Amino acid sequence: MTAYMKPLSSLSTASWLNEPRLQQVMAAIAHGGGEVRVAGGAVRNALLGVPIADVDLATTILPHDVMRVCKAAGFGVHPTGFEHGTVTVVNNGVQFEVTTLRRDVETDGRRAVVAFTSDWAQDAMRRDFTMNAMYCDAAGKIFDFTNGYRDLLRNRVKFVGDANERIKEDYLRILRFFRFHAWFGKGAPDKIGLAACTKSKSGLKKISAERIRQEVFKLIVAPRAVPTLKIMAASGVLRAIIPYTDDWRLIGRLPNDAVLRLYGLAKKPAELKDLLRLSNIAALRIQDLTLALEFSPLLKPPEQRAMLYHLGKQAWTDAVQFNWASGKTSKKDLKWQALLDLPNTWPIPKLPISGQDMLEAGIASGPHMGEVLRCLEDWWVASDFASTREVLLERLKNDA
Repeated sequence: MTAYMKPLSSLSTASWLNEPRLQQVMAAIAHGGGEVRVAGGAVRNALLGVPIADVDLATTILPHDVMRVCKAAGFGVHPTGFEHGTVTVVNNGVQFEVTTLRRDVETDGRRAVVAFTSDWAQDAMRRDFTMNAMYCDAAGKIFDFTNGYRDLLRNRVKFVGDANERIKEDYLRILRFFRFHAWFGKGAPDKIGLAACTKSKSGLKKISAERIRQEVFKLIVAPRAVPTLKIMAASGVLRAIIPYTDDWRLIGRLPNDAVLRLYGLAKKPAELKDLLRLSNIAALRIQDLTLALEFSPLLKPPEQRAMLYHLGKQAWTDAVQFNWASGKTSKKDLKWQALLDLPNTWPIPKLPISGQDMLEAGIASGPHMGEVLRCLEDWWVASDFASTREVLLERLKNDA
């Protein structure tokens, strides 16, 4: 992203850094004999001037000491990644992941065996990209062992040290390289990094579908998602994770919704659930999109309301957005916008007849009741939902 860069010398005035709960946790660790700094993404985003979601901390003291001093300070403590040196500290509802400085002893492309260290430079050298390898202390002083700030200024996503070695440590870094480029990069990606990713793309087969899905979902909604996906396609990396179409115009016209864009990207949407281990909610949206009929603002209002009733709000919204993006109509077209807004201007009504009403009308429970109810509902929808409960009850008595 192109943004105003704060001076490298200090983040001392940053409001997020001076937030009392963060300062209290850092002070507790320092009081316990540890050096502690904010690490990675928070420092990167602060220098870029973009929002900060999570604040992660790194420290020189061991995980059991982190737990001890933070418990003594009255914070909640959870050993969420203890074997890798990570403890989650909770201070008045805010979570901070605190990780002991470490170096990789052994890696297999998915997981690492680590050894703890007190050397900040060693910890920085095991991180993925230079922009993610910066630290700042409680006073805002920045520590940059890999020239990450220089790469930020150039909007360049660059691996720390040897790109091939970083990738061999965790093949997911291939997708992270493209994801960070889509969010923070500018122009062509780093040549050495791109070549390393292309060379090692087969290693993605070692990565779980869940981890791949998480990266794809973050990448596909990035500001430069489409240009980055094109680069991934040209390098063969995209083919290594998903059979894809190359309708880049469609993907670029779709809103920043990961499920919608994934559907537009996939050559075989029906296979996405198993391929990427989608959640049930995401898989249902994909299924509904696969089954949804093409439609347009040419539909008459009663037809629109009937379709919305049967599809439901989410499926209707997805279908409208996908069909709108698939055509040549301007993204500011008022008729398409009215279709998209229909669930807000016309709340989906509920059939005013229940199973109890049918029992009281003398219709026995069972398959026949279901058939009668469906016929009654179809008649109600065909009336453009105008028939009242009283009218429906009268019709029910005549049909009983």
